[in-house]
Amino acid sequence: MTRRSAGILLWRRTAGSGVEVLLGHMGGPFWAGKDAGAWSVPKGEHEDTEPALVAAVREFTEELGLPVPVPVERLVALGEVRQAGGKRVEVWAGEGDLDPSAITPGTFALEWPPRSGRLVEFPEIDRAAWFGLDEASARIAAGQRPFLDRLAARLDAPGGA
Repeated sequence: MTRRSAGILLWRRTAGSGVEVLLGHMGGPFWAGKDAGAWSVPKGEHEDTEPALVAAVREFTEELGLPVPVPVERLVALGEVRQAGGKRVEVWAGEGDLDPSAITPGTFALEWPPRSGRLVEFPEIDRAAWFGLDEASARIAAGQRPFLDRLAARLDAPGGA
């Protein structure tokens, strides 16, 4: 069975017609000391029976603890990518804004330290931040980089996103 994830790439315009995207730093002990490749589009797994867009909105809210600040009908599909491990990720983009310091992330339980028998709660995303497209490209997990490229292409096209 193919694992599927769906998410929302929030973006905003900055002074001088620049663009920033909101990424979340993956939580948990594996990612704690990492930066490059440790940031992600707010997303999460869903069942094949759940519509991907519905899952994307739900996962954004669960991961950040905030509602999507863009009406669903204004979200633009950026398509799907297959990550190295086989997971299929589908993402939508929307122009909006939120304060990263206001996030209250969801959590997950993990046996930590390994084989200790002790379950510890970790945030799904331990922080969120806005990045310009070049910096975001250097920080995002490699398998999600195509979404930044697709957003940039849409913004460069006549009429913008």
